[in-house]
Amino acid sequence: MYPTLLVLHSWSRWFVLIFGLIAVYRAYVGWTGRRPFVKADNGMSAAFSGFMWLQVLIGLGLYFMGNWPARVTSAAMDAATRSENRFFKMEHIAIMILAAILAQVGRIAMKKAGDDTLKHKKLFTYFGVALLLVLLMIPWGIWNPARPLFRF
Repeated sequence: MYPTLLVLHSWSRWFVLIFGLIAVYRAYVGWTGRRPFVKADNGMSAAFSGFMWLQVLIGLGLYFMGNWPARVTSAAMDAATRSENRFFKMEHIAIMILAAILAQVGRIAMKKAGDDTLKHKKLFTYFGVALLLVLLMIPWGIWNPARPLFRF
């Protein structure tokens, strides 16, 4: 089950990134161009937020199935292993949950906004910060070649 969740988590990050980029772009263009808030804007924001929460759920499954809490407390680890474990046990999970919360708060703030320009502005702000956090916390393969960009 763990390998399956790992593959799903690895591949679904691309959906988060794609829908996040599209949602942020549409929000920026809508805000600066004073465009009406259309159904496609709502759909893209829902897709981004939805995939964010899907990633959180899969990630939590990985966290508890991979026995991360016990792995980090083991005394027989070198500094590099402790650093990587700390990243996944604390930094990665906390910042990704925060990013998902920001995306959800952006959707809620958008729904409460009065005019279309304000809706776009709120989405751009919240989604932009959430996407930036996601980009910072993904363990990209370029920094660690042992972690592939696409798992099979």
